[in-house]
Amino acid sequence: MQTEIHIAGIGGVGMSALAQALLDRGETVTGSDRLLDAGDETGALACLAAQGVRLCRQDGSGLTRRTARLVISSAIEPDNPEVVRAQALGVPVVHRAAELARLTAGRRLIAVTGTCGKSTVTAMLGSLLEGAGFDPLVVNGAAVAGWSAEGTRIGSVRKGAGEWAVIEADESDRSLMVFQPEHAVITNASADHFGLDETLALFASFRDRVPGTVIDGRTADGGPEDARAEGWRGSFRFEGVAYQVPMPGLHNVHNAWHAVRMARALGAAPDRLAGALAAFGGVERRLQRVGRCGAATVVDDYAHNPEKLAAAWTTLATAFPAGACAVWRPHGYAPLRKMLEGLVQTFAAVCRPQDMLLLPPVYDAGGTADRSVGSDVLASLLCEKGVKVTRIGNLDDAETIMRAQAAAGGVLATLGARDPGLPRLARRLAVSG
Repeated sequence: MQTEIHIAGIGGVGMSALAQALLDRGETVTGSDRLLDAGDETGALACLAAQGVRLCRQDGSGLTRRTARLVISSAIEPDNPEVVRAQALGVPVVHRAAELARLTAGRRLIAVTGTCGKSTVTAMLGSLLEGAGFDPLVVNGAAVAGWSAEGTRIGSVRKGAGEWAVIEADESDRSLMVFQPEHAVITNASADHFGLDETLALFASFRDRVPGTVIDGRTADGGPEDARAEGWRGSFRFEGVAYQVPMPGLHNVHNAWHAVRMARALGAAPDRLAGALAAFGGVERRLQRVGRCGAATVVDDYAHNPEKLAAAWTTLATAFPAGACAVWRPHGYAPLRKMLEGLVQTFAAVCRPQDMLLLPPVYDAGGTADRSVGSDVLASLLCEKGVKVTRIGNLDDAETIMRAQAAAGGVLATLGARDPGLPRLARRLAVSG
């Protein structure tokens, strides 16, 4: 009897990438997602369905006697119907990280982690090693231009046959400690899911597990040589070689520097790396230019914590002095409550008089949560700081306001994690603009 691997929350960025990697290896995959409960089968879900993945509501009905194991993320609670059903059937329940570790067993593993930039560095490193002839397997937390086929393949996975595997390792639930990488990149550390001291201790423990090269962005002396960011590109020098970075912002210059240093540590030729980086097509939802709406440029970004928002907004402000009209949606009640002070400080620091921030309700994916701190609290605090913020009821309201602002030029930005409606809004603005 052919067995199946069932993935709960299969539409999420990490789970859909795992599903694609399992499909590439010939596994039979089934999955559920709360988006299906709401009748939404678009994006990653439609792509997986097109590859033969049987999708179902997140009510336990997708688990059968053929299910070999249920794969969950830390977002799946113990009383979730999928978990309850698995226990009733005697189906093992495993964490996503454990399944990814099993999938990459036998490969030489490079893990990329850090509170910011890990998806971009993973994508860059995978692309550099691809260009250098390493043919790596890559499992990332964001889609990469050139790795997806429209509607038929998740672009956050590269199906490689070489000895190396590059993965994004998540610190938010400490699951990075599941992996035993040969080499690693730690991009940076800041207070995000945990306090700074706890985050630093976690990365120190992780670093101690890595026997090979560790590129640690937290301890790098001086940063890249001749680092520059102008317009929508950047550049730097390393070991006497000039590198062009086809992404905006100094933070992406640093991301590229981390990736190049790791690739060089593996023996990749500098000339091939320079060519591969110059040809890098970018990462979806990472300062992604989607198109134009009227006189304005439409940009979509995953920024969801203070440090990422500061990097994204500062880059947009530099590139678009006329102003920014941006919708940012908090990706959960718990993160909003934890990051509230940092968010207020960040928006107060980066928002200019010509900028407008649109703030819809918190994205609510269900489950148990303290919903006492919502977008209204954040909006009130931002108003006190002089930020031009507008509370809106939904993303349709955002679209109406952003279209009205398009004639002024500048940038229209959709910012935030989890909510699939944000990139859809960006595409609607660009397609019909």
